[in-house]
Amino acid sequence: MPYRPKKPCAHPGCPELVENGQKYCEKHRALHPEETRSASSRGYGRSWQRASKQFLAAHPLCARCLAEGRYRKATVVDHIIPHRGDSELFWDRENWQPLCKECHDRKTWREDSRPTYGY
Repeated sequence: MPYRPKKPCAHPGCPELVENGQKYCEKHRALHPEETRSASSRGYGRSWQRASKQFLAAHPLCARCLAEGRYRKATVVDHIIPHRGDSELFWDRENWQPLCKECHDRKTWREDSRPTYGY
């Protein structure tokens, strides 16, 4: 049976090839811990589930859709400024906004598709 071909490392500018199912080479895997840690280890555990459910009950409409004159149910609590592991920013309710999944995915892709790295 044929093997699947290796693909390039997803780190910008890295030409290394990685096995199918992997995203980064050994050299760059440590620079992308968000890809390998579980949601609960990143702070999205039981406390977050409870807090986000309460926030969505208090803010049921998507903020971005509402700004464009559409009424759409919010299903995701988004961090306006990405917290990047900062627990103070993570739990700051002033940094939360209710979004529908479509708006959240669009915002996250725009912000995370070209991240800045500190070496």
